[in-house]
Amino acid sequence: MPANLSARLCSLALSLFLIAFALPALAGPFEDAVAKFANDDFSDTEEAIGVVAGSGNALAFPIISALQDGRLMADPDSKKVYVTGVDGKSIDAATGQPVASVPDSASAVRLNNRLRRSVDAALGSLTLQSPDLSTRLQAAQSVFKSHEETALEAVDAALAKETNRSVKAALGEARAAILLFKSDATEVEKLEAVATLKARGDQEALALLTGMGDQPASVTKAAASAIGSIQSSLAVWSTVQNAWYGLSLGSVLLLAAIGLAITFGVMGVINMAHGEMVMIGAYTTFVVQEVIRTRYPGLFDYSLLIAVPLAFLVAGAIGVLIERSIIRFLYGRPLETLLATWGLSLVLQQAVRTMFGPTNREVGNPSWMSGAFELGQITITYNRLWILLFTLAVFAILLAMLRYTALGLEMRAVTQNRRMAASMGIATSRVDALTFGLGSGIAGIAGVALSQIDNVSPNLGQSYIIDSFMVVVFGGVGNLWGTLVGAFTLGIANKFLEPVAGAVLGKIAILVLIILFIQKRPRGLFALKGRAVEA
Repeated sequence: MPANLSARLCSLALSLFLIAFALPALAGPFEDAVAKFANDDFSDTEEAIGVVAGSGNALAFPIISALQDGRLMADPDSKKVYVTGVDGKSIDAATGQPVASVPDSASAVRLNNRLRRSVDAALGSLTLQSPDLSTRLQAAQSVFKSHEETALEAVDAALAKETNRSVKAALGEARAAILLFKSDATEVEKLEAVATLKARGDQEALALLTGMGDQPASVTKAAASAIGSIQSSLAVWSTVQNAWYGLSLGSVLLLAAIGLAITFGVMGVINMAHGEMVMIGAYTTFVVQEVIRTRYPGLFDYSLLIAVPLAFLVAGAIGVLIERSIIRFLYGRPLETLLATWGLSLVLQQAVRTMFGPTNREVGNPSWMSGAFELGQITITYNRLWILLFTLAVFAILLAMLRYTALGLEMRAVTQNRRMAASMGIATSRVDALTFGLGSGIAGIAGVALSQIDNVSPNLGQSYIIDSFMVVVFGGVGNLWGTLVGAFTLGIANKFLEPVAGAVLGKIAILVLIILFIQKRPRGLFALKGRAVEA
């Protein structure tokens, strides 16, 4: 028995010795790679990134992610590496065991630009087989941008398993970007890569093809052809993008001018306070959102839907009040009407400054108006798209109202011949008040839309009043179809002239062209019939 006990004690001592001293010496490649982060050497760090990312260890992603965020700490004395979490807790990077605290001698592992690209590629390769579709897509795009050779094996593995078409295409593009710069890739692989990037056809593909350096003659020739094709395609898409910007600007101009077209056409009033009706609509939106933020935060996504009718009613009521108290005494005196409404615009601006202050007010975008999406090679923002659709809806409703309602029939009658309309029993003064209120109300809902793309301030309306008059005069006074065509024509012309002449000179050129056009057609593009009777 004593001999047996002695043997057992010797065996236990030997086991403890192995645990204490021998096992650290048997550390695997993963642990060795992690230890290299503590060497404070860029070459060792790069090698460690590659080994850790390709190890398949569950700690690989936290380590590389912490390295990217500056949370990977290395102690040069003990050669220990620690991952500090966003919650402040730390673990040993090699074992994953929690640690009470990181030594004071530890500091964040340094990165340079090349290492940052390696980190991006490593993170991309680590998430290429994530169960989440969007994560895989983002990972493939990250690898495409970094085109690090170390990610090729991971890309091939992910490509073999991928079933989603869009992610598979992104992985193919990432693989092509890697092969294009891989020194030992075959000529056939490089030609296939050029073809893939040509099919992608965006600025990033163009940048890769123009910066790929010395290549075999056939690859260089194929790349030159691809570059020319992409540049031609991008020029077309640039034209489409400018056209979209023009439509977007045109919708804003139409929304701001459509109310003015009604009042100017029916009443012949040059309303310089029209821009302030737009401003009132924008501030109504601000008040609605403030009430919702403080009392009913769950309704914020519906704030604009609530603000539209309120802005119409508030601006429309103020418009009727202005017509009844000021405008009706100045009919037939256009210069005095212009001066009176200009003075009124200053009064309204000062009233808003007194109530809300002179600084810009924050009006938020609901979730359904935030963000953008890609269509081909152009970017379309949701807020501009919704404003365009909203403008067309307002235009259609207004056309239907003028065509199918009693008020619309009376407004058209007064527009064409006021005296004849009065002789037929139409109360022209009532039509004037309602028309001015309608035009002001539409300006108010224009302010709701403009609050999503412009600063809400007392000067908001002044930015659009001149352009609104230009649209109305160019399209034909009182003609809604003319206002529509005029707004989109001027919007598109502005956006095509801006890259050539600049924003200021572009607007001046547009103004000169309109003046010349009015000299030839004084009544605009679409003149109303019957207005000559008013002379």
